[in-house]
Amino acid sequence: MTVLDETPGETSGEPTDARGRVAELHEIRAQALAGPSEKATDAQHAKGKLTARERIELLLDPGSFQEVEQLRRHRATGFGLEAKKPYTDGVITGWGTVEGRTVFVYAHDFRIFGGALGEAHATKIHKIMDMAIAAGAPLVSLNDGAGARIQEGVSALAGYGGIFQRNTKASGVIPQISVMLGPCAGGAAYSPALTDFVFMVRETSQMFITGPDVVKAVTGEEITQNGLGGADVHAETSGVCHFAYDDEETCLAEVRYLLSMLPQNNRENPPHAESSDAADRRSDVLLDLVPADGNRPYDMAKVIEELVDDGDFLEIHERWARNIICALARLDGRVVGIVANQPQTLAGVLDIEASEKAARFVQMCDAFNIPIVTLLDVPGFLPGVDQEHGGIIRHGAKLLYAYCNATVPRISLILRKAYGGAYIVMDSQSIGADLTYAWPTNEIAVMGAEGAANVIFRRQIAEAEDPEAMRTRMVKEYKAELMHPYYAAERGLVDDVIDPAETREVLIKSLAMLHTKHADLPSRKHGNPPQ
Repeated sequence: MTVLDETPGETSGEPTDARGRVAELHEIRAQALAGPSEKATDAQHAKGKLTARERIELLLDPGSFQEVEQLRRHRATGFGLEAKKPYTDGVITGWGTVEGRTVFVYAHDFRIFGGALGEAHATKIHKIMDMAIAAGAPLVSLNDGAGARIQEGVSALAGYGGIFQRNTKASGVIPQISVMLGPCAGGAAYSPALTDFVFMVRETSQMFITGPDVVKAVTGEEITQNGLGGADVHAETSGVCHFAYDDEETCLAEVRYLLSMLPQNNRENPPHAESSDAADRRSDVLLDLVPADGNRPYDMAKVIEELVDDGDFLEIHERWARNIICALARLDGRVVGIVANQPQTLAGVLDIEASEKAARFVQMCDAFNIPIVTLLDVPGFLPGVDQEHGGIIRHGAKLLYAYCNATVPRISLILRKAYGGAYIVMDSQSIGADLTYAWPTNEIAVMGAEGAANVIFRRQIAEAEDPEAMRTRMVKEYKAELMHPYYAAERGLVDDVIDPAETREVLIKSLAMLHTKHADLPSRKHGNPPQ
């Protein structure tokens, strides 16, 4: 077998017939498949990391991977590069299938140049991205690279520019998933940030613009790589990471699961799956699960479990902005996106992070033809100086814009509280929800009864002999007049007040009716959403 830095034809005894040439081809392919050396493979495994090819095998259906440009080599010279020209140039590209549907993939091979990106390396990625866009199929990147290949200078940096440009071109056209399985530093981190979903593995993957050494030099702060940009940091604090797992095997299995919920591209609907869960199944447990008292918390995730097929759903950004839930699930086999307030955290209020999380999710669902079901139990926006100075107006408007701009089927359901601007923003009928339902426990109002009574009846309360008794009376009067469960329905702001136990059946029938919905946006280059 030839060594890495030899080129075909340089060995003695060059083959002269077709059989010899084929044998030589198999030898070269075997070398490319094996990688640089057993030592490099052992070093990768010693870090608790799989090789690029092992990762691809886990991601794709067995035997389905078709590699592109396996024999590509760089053409750079200087700094000893001319003596090291391994096949693949440190990135494996190609396509295969996940549950029988085409998926394009590229995977950095950390064993070759530390997975660093050079000109040939970048060109391979550009090609597979172009192929994915042209074919209209999802693109998954398995990231494990040391950034730009310094020996190739600005040519390497230009390669990143080409990736970013294609990420943007593909946005909203095909699903893009970034799987972080090693380091991703500097400008390289912007490609995952441009994609639809980011997966990370604890302890082995990190993302940051400037590493711990630079941070210490500039600010004096000392921090580890995981403390600065590890999976838990990005899953809980920054919101950069949508999913974090303990090992690569689980991570890649979940990527497959996510792909099973997404369409191939923006011209298709998500895949339908046969459901054994009856469409007319009653959920009487909901009558006890959600307290009628609006001040008592409960777990909205359990409500979602009761409604969706087999109680199975995939929560996006589960550990970031926990006061709102964003999830993909199925209702009678059809994929839906669910946005729901979480009363267990901050009483389910909307704040800056919750607004951003839900806005991005709504945009993703709309881009890929996924109907949106919104479950409301929201007391309003979170008050506070930090929120106002942090731009809650601007960030809350992102969610409003996302809903108003969405043309997919949209159904909202008010379980309990729906107060003030938060009610309007959470896909109310007035901003375009196709259907709006409510439970008999709903309270739709400008604000809570106590606050409203204090404003409206301020003078009567102040002048009363017993202010507290007067306040109690006025609160009761306000509730009776403006906050009874049928007030909004009487005015056409709610299409129906339904039995909670029948919610699943109502949602499924409504989504079936809306399945052929078509809506056009005004002719424009693009909108200018709040940032």
